[in-house]
This record gives sequence, C-alpha cells and structure tokens, in this order.
Amino acid sequence: MRSFLAVFLLFLLPALAMAQEHPKAEIFGGYSYVRTEGGLNLHGWNGSVAANVNNWFGIVADFSGQYGEYSEFLTTIDVNLHSFLFGPRFSFRSPSVSGFAHVLAGGTRGGAGVDVFGAGISVNDTGLGLAVGGGLDVRVSDALAVRVFQADYLMVRLLGETGNNARLSAGLVFRIP
Repeated sequence: MRSFLAVFLLFLLPALAMAQEHPKAEIFGGYSYVRTEGGLNLHGWNGSVAANVNNWFGIVADFSGQYGEYSEFLTTIDVNLHSFLFGPRFSFRSPSVSGFAHVLAGGTRGGAGVDVFGAGISVNDTGLGLAVGGGLDVRVSDALAVRVFQADYLMVRLLGETGNNARLSAGLVFRIP
C-alpha cells in the first residue's frame, strides 16, 4: 500500500507543477453571435486581451462588434452593436483545459440605419454595457488554445432602454508565456 501511495505521489507531483504554470497574457480573436432581446440575430467578431496576475486571476479587456439586418414593409434596417468591456477573470486551469468566468463592464455603442425613398436615416447611441459569463479553452500547444465557447449575458443600455441579450463566441487564443 505504501509503495502504491509513493508511486501515485510521484506521478501526481509533475501534474501539479504543470497545473501551476500559466500564460502571462492571452489574446483571443474569433466569431461572435448575439441574440437580442428583441429577437434580432447579429453576427460579427469578438476579441480580448487578458493579463494573468496568477494561475487563477486576470484582468480582461474585451471588444466585440456584431451586425445584422431587419426587414419589414419593404424597408431594411441595418443594425450594429459594439462593446468595449473591462474587468476581472477567474480561471480554472488543468494541463489541457482552462475554464473561466468573468464580470465585465464598460461601454456599448449601437446604431440602426434605414434607407427610406433614397434618404438615409440613422440613429446611434453610446451607453453602459455589462457582460457576465464564462467559457472553455482547450490547449493545442503552449502557445495556442481553441476557445470552444464563450457564453455571456450581455446587458446594454442604449437610448434610455435596457436590453438583455445573449452573446456566444468561439475562436483562437494565443498564449504568451
């Protein structure tokens, strides 16, 4: 029994040592989808930069842009939504997989434009943005991971109204040692 325990600890120590390693920074870029409270489907991009203070805590700057169209009564409305959010990230790391949760706050810029009988009309506003969520990264190498998903509740406050939206993202994470 003692030899089994000694062998078990011998194999466990390197795994624990690897689990303590973490990248100093992570740069993410990829596809993003937003489902708005009003039922619009917006497609675009999401990018972030995370500075990891230690194995489980980091500071994140998250930027995204989503775009779509809404058609009704021979009129097409072009919609766009941009977010620039910042906040803490809490990570749970193993040698092959990293999960994370974050709370991000900052600004959101939204706009809608319509062409009515050749005259363009547009409305834009900048307001509060908040994202609460998390995701899962799968390690490919020391320098690269795949963000399998990032799922966020995305609250935006534009034109005096609050929108409760869902944001999903996936892409590549470049890990800087």
